[in-house]
Amino acid sequence: MSIRPFLACALAITMASANTASAEEKFRLTGSGASFPFPLYSAWFKSFSKAHKHVNIDYQAKGSGAGVQDFLNKTVDFAASDSAMKPEDMAKVPGGVQLLPMTAGEIVLAYNLPGNPKELKLPRDVYPAIFLGKITNWNDPKLAAANPGVKLPDLPITVVRRADSSGTTYVFTSHLSAVSAEWKAGPGAGNTVNWPGSDKIVAAPKNDGVTATIKQTPGAIGYIEYGFAMGAKVPMASLQNKSGTFVKPGTSGGEATLASATFPDNLIAWVLDPEAAAAYPIATFTWMIFYKDNGNPKKAEVLREMVEYSLAEGQKVSGKMGYIPLPENVVQLVRAAAKNIQ
Repeated sequence: MSIRPFLACALAITMASANTASAEEKFRLTGSGASFPFPLYSAWFKSFSKAHKHVNIDYQAKGSGAGVQDFLNKTVDFAASDSAMKPEDMAKVPGGVQLLPMTAGEIVLAYNLPGNPKELKLPRDVYPAIFLGKITNWNDPKLAAANPGVKLPDLPITVVRRADSSGTTYVFTSHLSAVSAEWKAGPGAGNTVNWPGSDKIVAAPKNDGVTATIKQTPGAIGYIEYGFAMGAKVPMASLQNKSGTFVKPGTSGGEATLASATFPDNLIAWVLDPEAAAAYPIATFTWMIFYKDNGNPKKAEVLREMVEYSLAEGQKVSGKMGYIPLPENVVQLVRAAAKNIQ
């Protein structure tokens, strides 16, 4: 028997094995959306790729609105949004959509004041008035009354808001609508809104853009995710909750808020004005968005593995990075729903 057929067969097997290995090494998932969870997701995806060397995950923090649009355009394998997804948008996706709450966090009011006062308190009728343009100076009597002993400057307030379509904006304006009838009847809630007194407001893209603008602008105040404020070391106000208690961000207050959440079948739940005395007023879950029908069994398998890794290993680092780990009952709900990714 000639050795040539044998060598040809061996070479074909070797090349097929190499091609399979190469395909595994180059397996790539793409996602886009919310900037709110971006630091945490980046850490998760980097760790997941180290544990699964054939997988690379590219996630771009474009903002929740842009992520949902990419998902609808089918230019990504998954998206992320702090404002979840509208039913009318979900209806546009053949095969269905699976939303999974993957982490949670607090939205804080960060500020930049001369002297760097650390203990600023904002009553629940004051901070909506600031964003409505009703309170325009830091030495306003209502601010002074809530902060005895704090030297508040005679300085105009500069409001910093998101320039892009933002889930963080959606959650913040939904909260304002829940606590302020004037806000609800005016700007209302949305990924983008018509901000009152827009000529006195500075817009910046994404959470990191708002954070940087606050740091660079004396007299500024803006809404950002707690982890960004923590990382940038900007002061954060204590907010008065529904029970009348002033609660600092970054404590167990966010956990107390979200403990009262009840999840329907679509796993979208909001707690816009928590009643617990220990609750921090503005805390939210944030969602990853998946196609139920991916048309590719291998891709669906890797996506499910990514979700499981985030639920098991990922939650362990959430608290250290300024996020709220999912309660165990929510983890189990997400784990069961992830089976719908096929």
